[in-house]
Amino acid sequence: MTEHVIQLLIVDDHTLFREGLRAIFLAVNDIEVVGEAASGEEAVEKAQQLTPHVILMDIQMGELNGIEATARILERLPDTRIIMLTMIEDSESLFAAMMAGARGYVLKGADKSEVLRTIRAVASGDVLFGAAIANRVTDYFRNLNRVQSPLPAAAPFPELSERERTILDQIARGLNNHEIAVQLNITVKTVSNHISNIFSKLQVADRAQAIVKARNVGLGKDNRP
Repeated sequence: MTEHVIQLLIVDDHTLFREGLRAIFLAVNDIEVVGEAASGEEAVEKAQQLTPHVILMDIQMGELNGIEATARILERLPDTRIIMLTMIEDSESLFAAMMAGARGYVLKGADKSEVLRTIRAVASGDVLFGAAIANRVTDYFRNLNRVQSPLPAAAPFPELSERERTILDQIARGLNNHEIAVQLNITVKTVSNHISNIFSKLQVADRAQAIVKARNVGLGKDNRP
C-alpha cells in the first residue's frame, strides 16, 4: 500500500451491513479496510490498535453509541476523521455528533459514489454534513436563545436533582452507565433509573439529545484532569 491509501475502520452492529460496506471498497485502490467493529466499545479498542485515517461510525449501537464512541476516540486520537452512519437526517443526533467531533455523515442506503466521495473529502480535511444539515445547524443556533430561558451557570436544569445533574454531566462527558455507577459508587440499575428520569424531565428521547442539551449549557466539559 502507498502512503496515499486511506485506511478505514467500519463500525456497525449489523454484520450484513458491514459486509456490504466492505464490498464497496474491494475494487477501490485508494481505500483500504483495515478493520471492523460491532460495538462502540470495540470501536474504541480497534481505533487505538489500528489508528485508521477514517472511521465510518454507526450512530445507534448498544450501550455505547456512536456519538459517545466518537468522543472517546478523539480524546485519544484527535487526528482521526470520523464519519457518522445514520438511517435518517436526525438533527439532534447529528448536532451531538458534530459537537463530539465527527466530520461528516453518510446516510445508510447512499450509493457507492456518495460514500466514496464523503470518505475522500473527510480524509483530505473537509467537513461534509451537507446543505440540509448546514441549514438546520444555522437555524438551530440562531433560535437557541429564543427557545431557552437563561439558566444559572451554577445550577442548569433546575428541574433536575443534584444527583441527576451530576449523571447528566457524566453522560455529556461520554461515560457509559457502568462507568457512571463506578464513579458514583451506585448500581447500574440505579444509574438507569436516574437516566430515565432525566430523559423524562428534559423531554428528550435518547442520550444523543440529552448530550446536546447538556453541552449547550456547559456540562460535559473539562473531562480530563
